Amino acid sequence: MKQQMKFLVLILLLGATFSARATVSVLACEPEWAALTQELGGDKVSIYTATNALQDPHRIQARPSLIARARSADMVVCTGSELEIGWLPILLRQSGNANIQPDKPGYFEAANYVHKLEVPTRLDRADGDVHPGGNPHIQTDPRNILLVAKQLALRLAQVDAANAAYYAAREKSFAERWNVAMKRWETLAAPLKGVPIVVQHKGFPYLEEWLGLREVATLEPKPGVEPTSTHLAEVLAQLQRQPAKMVIRAAYNDGRASDWLAERAKIPVVVLPFTVGADAQSKDLFGLFDETVQRLLKALQ
Repeated sequence: MKQQMKFLVLILLLGATFSARATVSVLACEPEWAALTQELGGDKVSIYTATNALQDPHRIQARPSLIARARSADMVVCTGSELEIGWLPILLRQSGNANIQPDKPGYFEAANYVHKLEVPTRLDRADGDVHPGGNPHIQTDPRNILLVAKQLALRLAQVDAANAAYYAAREKSFAERWNVAMKRWETLAAPLKGVPIVVQHKGFPYLEEWLGLREVATLEPKPGVEPTSTHLAEVLAQLQRQPAKMVIRAAYNDGRASDWLAERAKIPVVVLPFTVGADAQSKDLFGLFDETVQRLLKALQ
């Protein structure tokens, strides 16, 4: 009888230990949401990121390894607004995982919780890679990160109710630290207000709105369409009439077009990390915005 009791106690202890260590398995579509989920989930989440900072998130293949990750995930955390339209629906469909379908708590789209910019008034594929719900690159404005964080913490608590208080406490701590950091970034970035810029891809409207940057030209003639030599020449001619201070591109963009223009217009190219992990400095969300602001300010010098 004593041996049976000892065995039962051991089983209960092992079960309690397993429960304490159990984690929510998260498939994050982009590095910024992996980083935010880590901030909120701590040791209660295990995260696999489907893309990296040097990949164009529009153009990812639904390879078998990603489908396998989706099959075992408790949650998917993605941008939405059709940024992942070319590959995420395939993952969801082929995963056979009912918990991460769009109508389930395990499916989370960050763009649903912010005010989206550049919502098209018409939909025509001739206009390029236009997103019906608005520009999806919401992560370049830290105010959006704060809005998403609140909703993501609530969703984690819904998926993992046993740790709801834990997620709430981590979201509160993150929000406090993030608000302090935002004030610092905004103070540092004050000289950028009103600065005219050229962008390679329509990837920065949220950053522009936050910092007051003024976009005067775009290297892509249409979103997602590589610039031709004729279009680049037209942009160069425009800059002679309406000068810009810098050309901005994301780390994953091909740099040939922006380098060509910058050399002839005599302005610097600013390669922004765009998401977590693009360089050694952008190892987390705080580093991402530290580096973004510093690179923009350096270009003004």
